[in-house]
Amino acid sequence: MKFQIAIPLLAVIALAGCTTTSGGKTDGGTLSRWTGGSKQPAKTSVLAALGNGLVGNASLEPDDRKRALQAEYQALEYSPAGKVVEWKNNGSRSGEVVAAQPYQVGSQNCRQYTHTIRIDGTPQSARGTACRNDDGSWTPL
Repeated sequence: MKFQIAIPLLAVIALAGCTTTSGGKTDGGTLSRWTGGSKQPAKTSVLAALGNGLVGNASLEPDDRKRALQAEYQALEYSPAGKVVEWKNNGSRSGEVVAAQPYQVGSQNCRQYTHTIRIDGTPQSARGTACRNDDGSWTPL
């Protein structure tokens, strides 16, 4: 029971003092410090920073997991709040990621997001929050 109360309380404390930011799209300048000057993100490294993202323990093949993580990164880094970023394979697996309005915690930009995966037509949804690191990657909280 204490654990069920502690989680929402920690979320409220973590979000206290947050402010929303406008936009959310960057020109890649922050990434250029990390990738050696190119404005193109080093997607493999940026995706690695997401870890398993919200897809976590979903039964996804490696290619599907990569598509799902790419969709998470696209939604977090470039998409306006509420825009659906879809991914799908050639079979029965697909998904969509929707990020909320960015906000700041200290000097870090953060976004809540939802990732819905469909395996054989059955949806599985997860919600989470990720914050953007100085190197342009996103870390799920």
